[in-house]
Amino acid sequence: LPQRLASLAATAQEETWQSRQQLQAQRQEMARLQEELSRARQDGERWASALQRAQREALEREATRGAEQARQQELIRDMKQRLLELLREKDALWQKTEGIDTPMPSPVPRDPGLCARCHKDFRLLSRRYNCSRLCQGKVCHTCSVDMGKHGRCCLICYQQRHPQAT
Repeated sequence: LPQRLASLAATAQEETWQSRQQLQAQRQEMARLQEELSRARQDGERWASALQRAQREALEREATRGAEQARQQELIRDMKQRLLELLREKDALWQKTEGIDTPMPSPVPRDPGLCARCHKDFRLLSRRYNCSRLCQGKVCHTCSVDMGKHGRCCLICYQQRHPQAT
């Protein structure tokens, strides 16, 4: 019996030692897991803080963008209003100038050797052209406009026929 008790005691000591070893290993594992948990909590807090900061910055950007958009809309509205004012002013000026007569072509000079507009002498190098429009005067190259196949005409006749060209 004493051998058996000694054997049981030895087995119990061995089991106790193994249990202690397992307990120590489990404690180490638990400490490691607690450390990981602590790091995960810190990471979570950092991520939450970063998320809050990003949300705050996004809200600030959105507010700035909204204010800029409001300024741009106001500028567009002001520009449209100014455009309407300018169009009204243009129409008023157009109506005022509607009754003004355009200058009539000056009479043809009696000397056929002079330009009807600038009174330059016609020579070998300065060609004379007959105005193909209203005045039928003789004009130099400088005082005339090429009308294509219709010939040339003096600047005053051209301006009367084409007022948008002035």
